[in-house]
Amino acid sequence: MGEQRRISRRAFLKASAATGAILAVDFKFGMNKWAQAEEKGEIKKIPTLCNGCTSRCGIIATVKNGRVINIEGNPEHPTNKGTLCGRAYGAAMLTYHPDRLTGPMKRVDNQFVPISWEQANKEIGDKLKEIIGKYGPASVMYMHNPKDVGKFYGGRFMKAIGSNSIQTHHSVCYISRDVGFEYTFGRTPAADSSSAKYMLYIGRSVGDGIKPSHLQGMIKGRDQKAKIVCVDPRHNATANIADEWVPIKPGTDLALLLAIANTMIQNDWYDKAFIEQNAIGFEEFKKEIQNYTLDWAEKITTIPAAKIIEIAKDLSAAKPHAFIDPSWKGAFGCNYMNSPETARMVGLVNAMLGNLNQKGGIYFAVEPELGKLDSTKHPSPEKPKVDHIDGSGVKGQYPLVPSSKGMPHRTPGLIGEGKVKAVFINHFNPVRNTPDRQYNIDGYKKAELVVVCDIWMSESAELAHYVLPEPTYLERTEIVEPLSGKTGAVTIRQQVIDKVHPNTKPFSEIIIGIAKEMGLGQYFNFTIDELNEALLKPTGISYKELKEKGVVKTKESVEFGKVPKLKTESGKIEFYSEAYKKAGFSPIPVWLAPKVEPKQGEYRLIWGKQNVHSHSSTANIPQLMQVTKDYNLERVWINTKKAKELGIKDGDFVIIENNLFKGKIRAKVTERIFPDAIFLPGGYGAFAKNLKISNGFGLCPNDFVKTGTDPISGNGLMMETAVTVRKDV
Repeated sequence: MGEQRRISRRAFLKASAATGAILAVDFKFGMNKWAQAEEKGEIKKIPTLCNGCTSRCGIIATVKNGRVINIEGNPEHPTNKGTLCGRAYGAAMLTYHPDRLTGPMKRVDNQFVPISWEQANKEIGDKLKEIIGKYGPASVMYMHNPKDVGKFYGGRFMKAIGSNSIQTHHSVCYISRDVGFEYTFGRTPAADSSSAKYMLYIGRSVGDGIKPSHLQGMIKGRDQKAKIVCVDPRHNATANIADEWVPIKPGTDLALLLAIANTMIQNDWYDKAFIEQNAIGFEEFKKEIQNYTLDWAEKITTIPAAKIIEIAKDLSAAKPHAFIDPSWKGAFGCNYMNSPETARMVGLVNAMLGNLNQKGGIYFAVEPELGKLDSTKHPSPEKPKVDHIDGSGVKGQYPLVPSSKGMPHRTPGLIGEGKVKAVFINHFNPVRNTPDRQYNIDGYKKAELVVVCDIWMSESAELAHYVLPEPTYLERTEIVEPLSGKTGAVTIRQQVIDKVHPNTKPFSEIIIGIAKEMGLGQYFNFTIDELNEALLKPTGISYKELKEKGVVKTKESVEFGKVPKLKTESGKIEFYSEAYKKAGFSPIPVWLAPKVEPKQGEYRLIWGKQNVHSHSSTANIPQLMQVTKDYNLERVWINTKKAKELGIKDGDFVIIENNLFKGKIRAKVTERIFPDAIFLPGGYGAFAKNLKISNGFGLCPNDFVKTGTDPISGNGLMMETAVTVRKDV
């Protein structure tokens, strides 16, 4: 079968570039028709930031006659270095999208009607005051995708009303990774792939969940003869350019890592001097993991013992210029009950390589420290004295979960329990992007107040009492942001054109309007320009220069070869965690099986990103959806052998089902998926009726997942599910 052939690195890069080029041409073709209204017109090139995903790549917008006619990568921006992916071109179409909201809306008798901003601010402010008076400030939840502007204005507003109840998308993205690394290193490291000699990617696809700098670094390392090994149940886009794909049973990555660590210890392949100088608890760890043998791991993971030895030996031979990638969501961001332990083990095996802050190893990124508003002129609200309503950071509940991140997948249940009464949702679509559709719908319907800030009527917006529309990212200015990496920098998203729909408002202005109605205006007595000037002050960079360039580098840089003081309790790498012990968990990583084990005739449902989409935020863009349709990207992957047993051929419609949901979709029959698993791409399966392009297209993996919570990191157990598959007849 041609599909089964290993795709070369050159072919992969060529295909990726072609996708971006096609979309770039389509973008220019679509935008130029507006510019051609007049033959003559002033052309401006304005730097800003992309919003195709959360990477915030630098772009330069070309504006003519008040319209954006082209975007290109900013070559000075360290995240993308002048390159752009297909999502960037697609996202630029949002500004002129016909499905956009054009003004504030209120739900009346299950119909949305236009209202004024004055009415929206007053009614929302009055209702919030009523709820706070009756139930306390903790009953008000702020939920967001944590961009700096949302963190600042949303966080300041929540402080002003006295609530700590803030949630981000992390529990359904990469919270387990961050918690695991926090209690190992004190923070999450990055990988120096451009200088590595050996790279091991576990469950992460740099070629699918693209962050340009990560992909560029991996390719540079590959060109310098580094060996790349991809461990994943699916032959993903990274495996296309790796030296080797090692299939693994989903949810068993922890067993592989425990066996690798034990093998390194048994053979004296680890960096003893580094461990003695920089770590604590290694002797206890060494004793604990001696039972995690190669034969034990082979039975659990299905990876042959000889292959595990080979991986351990190759990693060790290349140390310290070798790493296991710290990943993102991947295999251990939010997927399984054992994800936080998997993340800890990724950190600890890296430590055994002595690769911390070493070229070709892992390192702690640096970023500039920004300034603050003058509190004598701009008073800051006091820190709230109440606990997070979802238990994040609370002793006896979820003590290791960062209270600043929370667990949004738990909110519908908390509403049902009467603990959460009001929810303000910004740049996030929890009804579609957290598990169990009906659980979400039933929960949010019971809230006394739901306010959604978005550019269109998402699934979450359809359940809101008020929908407050923002201009798109090309029509608004946000706050100065620090950039982290091997060197520091500051960057900014700035308005490049006038608002297409004048009755939309940026989030900063939305918050200020509601705050003033609640008598909290004194905490927002500054403009966004004044805030940006204050943030930049310590860097010595002028606001004017930053707006002209879009990004300016700062003096910070990583000191490779020197291990910095770590932010753990001990100040060292922790093979034994007292914090875990105090919280009631094993202080040393131990084997934990996934919560759900598929029965005979069932399949583990796994999912991941595609490089032309960012979850549900891009599926309604016609140019990106056309790529999906042209290449059948929405199809479910089924192993060739299993498909034959089920009488399923490539392209057949199949029924995927469990006790939560049932859906029909075409099959992609392939050798590139673990036999006992199926793969559904994320981002499809929209059911918001006003999303005319994406509504009803494809399936969403979240519909098949029962809401649950990992007790250590608070992750949403996004792959703890099993389904049946049959041919549709």
